Amino acid sequence: MHLFGFCFRAPTGAPAKESAVKRFLLIVSLLLLCCGSAWGAEKIESPEACLLCGMNRTTYAYSRMVIVYDDGASDGLCSLNCAVEQMKKFKTRKVKSLLVADYGSRKLIDARKALWVIGGKIPGVMTPKPKWAFARQADAEAFVKENGGTLSNFDEALKLALQEND
Repeated sequence: MHLFGFCFRAPTGAPAKESAVKRFLLIVSLLLLCCGSAWGAEKIESPEACLLCGMNRTTYAYSRMVIVYDDGASDGLCSLNCAVEQMKKFKTRKVKSLLVADYGSRKLIDARKALWVIGGKIPGVMTPKPKWAFARQADAEAFVKENGGTLSNFDEALKLALQEND
């Protein structure tokens, strides 16, 4: 039997049609397994690359930030540290809001209202000291229990990022 350019032959004693179907299903399963992660990749807002360092923001969707300015413009960055550098670069622009990805869900949340975890065993993004944002306290506490770090707030995370970027 020929299917999509493949020749399927039944093993001796097995019905040809049944064997061909099994092989076809195996090939389809393998293709879906190999390609599934690309199809399932979550889309994030523009830009794809961090405006400051060029890192892929989809890859670092769990730490990405968006600075929204008073004039409606916005900058997409990979991390709090790149956001701090960008705000220093454009200090005359008034920031309307800062959005950060919730570490677990990857959804953007208000950075100022987020619960932050500083430190821990998971390497940070563009920083020697990791800083992760969480929408829910229970998620932040579970992260600390598994990975270490200290529960904190935005002001402390920002202060540390400013010190690191001096």
